[in-house]
Amino acid sequence: VQLQASGGGLVQTGGSLRLSCAASGSTWSISAMGWYRQAPGKQRDLVASMTSGGTTNLADSVKGRFTISRDFDKNTVYLQMDSLEPDDTAVYYCHAENYAGGHRADSWGQGTLVTVSS
Repeated sequence: VQLQASGGGLVQTGGSLRLSCAASGSTWSISAMGWYRQAPGKQRDLVASMTSGGTTNLADSVKGRFTISRDFDKNTVYLQMDSLEPDDTAVYYCHAENYAGGHRADSWGQGTLVTVSS
């Protein structure tokens, strides 16, 4: 599975951005897609994910502000980010969990920088 992310950029506090991530390759094997983020000097953490069954999981810090959605026909996952805060500044990575031959694999996109100015 290959992932191509887009979106991100510079926005002021309170603003909005939308990230997109398109999957290609063995998309039939994807069980979940989502987004992680990594701020400078910190570990990479889950932001939001959605299973192929539609179950979502959002980090507490983004609940009520971020929304994850998937277009299954386009094999694309979106992250709508509203009411952005400086603490949301990070590199955002698209992620896909997929299974092939009974083995789990993780695929990562190239990362896109989101900068929220105060």
